[in-house]
Amino acid sequence: MTTDTIVILDFGSQYTQLITRIVREQSTYSLQLPWSATAETISEIQPAGIILSGGPASIYSQNAPKFPTFLLSLGIPMLGICYGMQAMADALEGEITASTAREFGYTQLITEQQNPLIPTGAHQVWMSHGDQITKLPDGFSRLATTENTPLAAMGDLNRQLFGVQFHPEVKHTSIGTEIIRNFLFHICNIRASWTPASIIEESVSQIKNEIGNSRVLSAVSGGVDSSVATALVHKAVGNQLDAVFVDTGLLRKNEVRDVKAALQENLQINLITVPAANLFFQDLKGISDPEEKRSRIGNRFIRIFEEEARNLGTPDYLVQGTIYPDVVVSAAPDRPESETIKTHHNVGGLPENMSFSLIEPLRYLFKDEVRKIGEELGLPHSLVWRQPFPGPGLAIRCLGEVTSDRVDRLREADSIFLQELEKENLLHYTKEGVVRGSSQAFAVLLPVKAVGVMGDQRTYEDVIALRAVTTDDFMTADWARFPSEILARISNRIVNEVKGINRVVYDITSKPPGTIEWE
Repeated sequence: MTTDTIVILDFGSQYTQLITRIVREQSTYSLQLPWSATAETISEIQPAGIILSGGPASIYSQNAPKFPTFLLSLGIPMLGICYGMQAMADALEGEITASTAREFGYTQLITEQQNPLIPTGAHQVWMSHGDQITKLPDGFSRLATTENTPLAAMGDLNRQLFGVQFHPEVKHTSIGTEIIRNFLFHICNIRASWTPASIIEESVSQIKNEIGNSRVLSAVSGGVDSSVATALVHKAVGNQLDAVFVDTGLLRKNEVRDVKAALQENLQINLITVPAANLFFQDLKGISDPEEKRSRIGNRFIRIFEEEARNLGTPDYLVQGTIYPDVVVSAAPDRPESETIKTHHNVGGLPENMSFSLIEPLRYLFKDEVRKIGEELGLPHSLVWRQPFPGPGLAIRCLGEVTSDRVDRLREADSIFLQELEKENLLHYTKEGVVRGSSQAFAVLLPVKAVGVMGDQRTYEDVIALRAVTTDDFMTADWARFPSEILARISNRIVNEVKGINRVVYDITSKPPGTIEWE
């Protein structure tokens, strides 16, 4: 990026992605790297500042990650958070010991000394640590304290090195955003220039440089991400792009019609629609394992694209709508320390012998950033803000074997659910006044049957689960609290209108411990 950049060094914290998000929300570009990134890598970026994340280790443990001392030679501001603060103190000959009373959760922070990072006064903050600094390094002074942690924040104002034992990146810390803004704008003197327009400008330049005069094939799944990625690449290379939309038979109701209207009619993108439902259902016959479903769907997608590519003169590149949460949950090669939770078909389900080079222009963007870019590119509001939809489609919402009849049943139930939420203005998540709506809502067909009674007749039919969540970033999520009368109406419609379903349940699991999708 040509804008000012903040490098975030990841020591393994579960909150590292939140640091990235909160920095970007200030219109500042942030780049996350492992704590072991080389001096050459960081020097090449020329960051305006560095943030050291928290982590699960104890600094005095064997093989604990250490503060890279070469960072001091850069002469730029740094902020250590939790373990990052301890690592900085350890490298500068401070002392860290196990706390006699560990701190987890809400704590009152007292800031007495005027400083450029933390406002003075008493503040509610979020703690999560079992070690603490007992002796500050030379040149540092205490900035804040809590009842159990005398050295809860530190600073060397001459070298612009700071550390906080609490977590400003989580919403539980009342002054968290203010602290991050102070670090960015008053300490690092960042220019807030990372906007949707600048992202598009930078991405278009990068795409042009990489692709040159080559032909490009775009994989359109029907979701927001693939549509925005396609529009972004089209802005860069124009008629060098051909978009292929595969009708898998696993799409939502009216999906084909809506995608054609958005891309073909609105942006004049050359869109080729391939009817392939029979092929996908054949591949999925007898398959219940979710990872096998993803693998087979990913393979079939690529084979179809390869066939279309041959018809189009064999383009060299394939565009995919992979976004940052997909990379994280799939333990992509550039984040190997992450545990694989589920394989996203855009990341881990691709055949090794595919004949394309991948273009993933949204790979390090969050969903809200993708939507803003979509609007800036001129995509219809209805498409940009539509409900997220997984690349494998209804196959991973149809638990158990995927058949045409079961998917038809699921599609109709899902459509009813979304229709009723739309009527009540609950299909989108808003924070204006009272929090309403959902960030994502969908139906799941369960691989179980239940006994019911309809018209004095015994039934033994399928069960539908409804899932709706609220979230800012899709890294964590909570279940949506809908009024019971609305859920009752939805259930009544599904049972009466969708043949083969006699029971509806509602999922009240957050993420974590669950994931948003069931598979």
